[in-house]
Amino acid sequence: MEFGVYSLSEILEDPKAKETITTKERVDMLVEMARYADQIGLDLFGVGEHHRLDYAVSSPQMLLAAISQQTSKIKLTALTSLLNTADPVRLFEDFATLDLLAGGRVEFTAGRGAFVESFPLFGYSEKDYDELFDEHLQLFLQLNQQERVTWEGRYRPAIQAAEIAPRPLQNTLPISIGVGGTLESAERAGRNGCGLTIVMIGGIAKKYQRLVHRYHEVYQGESPVVAIAGHTMIRETETELEQDFYPYYANYWKHLTKQGIGGAMGAARTDLEFITSNESTLFVGTPEQIVEKIIYQHQLFHHDRFYAQVDFGGQPIESIKETMDLLVHKVIPEVNRRLKDTTNK
Repeated sequence: MEFGVYSLSEILEDPKAKETITTKERVDMLVEMARYADQIGLDLFGVGEHHRLDYAVSSPQMLLAAISQQTSKIKLTALTSLLNTADPVRLFEDFATLDLLAGGRVEFTAGRGAFVESFPLFGYSEKDYDELFDEHLQLFLQLNQQERVTWEGRYRPAIQAAEIAPRPLQNTLPISIGVGGTLESAERAGRNGCGLTIVMIGGIAKKYQRLVHRYHEVYQGESPVVAIAGHTMIRETETELEQDFYPYYANYWKHLTKQGIGGAMGAARTDLEFITSNESTLFVGTPEQIVEKIIYQHQLFHHDRFYAQVDFGGQPIESIKETMDLLVHKVIPEVNRRLKDTTNK
């Protein structure tokens, strides 16, 4: 199994230190997170796209270009690029350039996003939310396969025998679709031969099983790839978890609630016994508990990748690196050992 970390780049006050970092400091933190992830041997680093002052990254490909020059092995992607409000040609050329800079380490993950600020910002209508994504995805897939493209659609001007340059270093960019919970999105990923990245945002893990099943039922391609992603905090003891997890997770949900997204933290079960159980979609626990949770979920999903959102709630870099260290040194080796033993039986 591959393991990665990602960030949505929100800029929040640290509820413990009572300090808020600047946008410049947040961008520097993201570069350091990626550099450190590469150093300790993680497989992938991702960063989300937002067009709001309370988030630091509106162009993941720009940030990842900087990161590509400070890393050497780790794969790079946006989690996710907002494909429905971007010009697919410009976006493909950006990621192809990024792939050249990174030496062939780039992937593309398309998503529709929880916020809608990008629609009026780039001159699109929210009423075309789904149709825009479908049309832009089809064009992006064609761009990925062909050096010269002829195409006509409803929302973008047609192109005739257009040269799409540069080409990525890889023959084609690996493409996935980020899904929050809708069956239609999982079907879209499968029908188009894309990877499926499920971002678990609440409830119990088993409710996402239907997405994976449907994805495999309709998949048309050569090698399906399923990734599971979610909020992650790892500490050596449950006492440390209680001290660190609750302030930062409450701060995260407080921020989203103010923006009209999600709901109050009290709307979901937040007792530590449930949070650290296998059924919870939160990857919060001791190394031993996280191992059991990932193994349990692998029995549900048979997924190929696990992505950890490690920096929620305004955490300082020291807190983020603690989770990353425990993931790499105590969780990953044991998960891989257990999965290998299961395969050999």
